[in-house]
Amino acid sequence: MDNDKLDGTKKSHIQIGQWVEIVEKRNQQSGETTEGQVRRILTKSSHHPHGIKVMLTTGEVGRVKEILED
Repeated sequence: MDNDKLDGTKKSHIQIGQWVEIVEKRNQQSGETTEGQVRRILTKSSHHPHGIKVMLTTGEVGRVKEILED
């Protein structure tokens, strides 16, 4: 991972309305990602090693794997 890429494990890099790829709990084994727009940030701490947990505008909940470009 290159250093200038936004990191999904840091809460400060994630904002409401941002487009992200998440892995839902049911897809953790397969690693299948879901793309969407952040509605809520659910993780309380500033950092999480597996990705910050968010809710998308579609209602799906998962951990951020990648922050997509605008």
